[in-house]
Amino acid sequence: MKKIAGWFIGIYLVYVGLMVVYFFFWSHQSIPVTVKGTAADPSIFMTKDQLQQSQIYSQIQNFIYFISIPLDWGIYLFVLIFGLSKWLKKRSESVSRLYVIQMLIYFLTLSLIAWIVVLPIDIGAHMVSIHFGISVQPFSSWFKDQLTSFWVNWLISFAAMTVVYWFIRRNPKRWWLPVWLVSIPFVIFLMFIQPVVIDPLYNHFGNLQDGKLKSEILQLADRAGIPAHNVYEVDMSKKTNAMNAYVNGIGSNLRIVLWDTTVHRLDHREVLFIMAHEMGHYVKHHLFWGMVGSIIFILIGLYIGAKGLLWVVSRFGYKVGINHPGDIASLPVLLLLFSLLSFIGGPIENTISRYVEHSADRYAVQLTKDPEAGITSFQKLAVSGLDEINPPALVKFMLYDHPTMLERIEYLEHMKTKNK
Repeated sequence: MKKIAGWFIGIYLVYVGLMVVYFFFWSHQSIPVTVKGTAADPSIFMTKDQLQQSQIYSQIQNFIYFISIPLDWGIYLFVLIFGLSKWLKKRSESVSRLYVIQMLIYFLTLSLIAWIVVLPIDIGAHMVSIHFGISVQPFSSWFKDQLTSFWVNWLISFAAMTVVYWFIRRNPKRWWLPVWLVSIPFVIFLMFIQPVVIDPLYNHFGNLQDGKLKSEILQLADRAGIPAHNVYEVDMSKKTNAMNAYVNGIGSNLRIVLWDTTVHRLDHREVLFIMAHEMGHYVKHHLFWGMVGSIIFILIGLYIGAKGLLWVVSRFGYKVGINHPGDIASLPVLLLLFSLLSFIGGPIENTISRYVEHSADRYAVQLTKDPEAGITSFQKLAVSGLDEINPPALVKFMLYDHPTMLERIEYLEHMKTKNK
């Protein structure tokens, strides 16, 4: 088993080297010749310094992301191979005979180990964002958000894993089906409480202060057939110079939210186009279908995870102190499988999401009849976040859940010409 650890380290070092070559020597920001001189050409709306900063910033952040992907896998492998999982199991059992207490001790320790290992990379990414002027959030505030995120995610994950292992211990072969059935109301509940319970833990949400803009947005919502009575503004300017808007939640807790940076840096026409895009998600039921998609992905992941857990335990369990699939020491195996499945499924989800986002862009054009406002808003969004206009293929495939800025602006330019 320790040979596996050696192979992992060797392969990871080669992988890091390849990522260095790919991002810093091979891939460079470029645009098709046909785009030069058009509204999608970044040299039209970015200064030379901004173009250079955008390339360097994107290279570093992309590199950081890609080298961090395998770290979770490595953590789970090393915990298993070097006996830490077996040791943690024994320590948790020595503290209490109650399964819930054992899971709490084991899962908290494992989660802290994973968080601490990845923390230096997260700190590095934050410092890079500070250096390039994207983030303005002091380290103390950023670290507080990290701690909040850790505990929120840990509580949700702890509840999920406790339920999962309760079922595994009772039916190690077919536990995936009852777990999936239980997950459905859990997913719906999380989407319902996200806007009113979880999001306010990180930022202050209030009513949009610009009365004229609020009235215009509500009129737009009325034209779209949306029974909106409020628009929320979140004070993101304390943390970032980037701009954003989004819609989340379901039912009575659905919220349309604007970052205050968006309100202050875009004119009313541009904000209305952005809000029309978000309204498109509501009108076209994208949130509902996204929830359905999540439930389907969970079913597939649980089924494959159950089969994979059985195979790994039967093949290697005795070597790492795992006696049964429901043994608490098997938790790193299941988490590793879920992490791998999430990695594999990510590009599929992103492809679907890019189609959905393009659909919302089309709706915004139909609702506002103002593609020019969309063009200028996307240009400003790109400048504020030092976005890559045309990212490398690998980055788009793995990371982009929206069409690239090049694609979005090109589409709007086409619609502008078509409507003349």
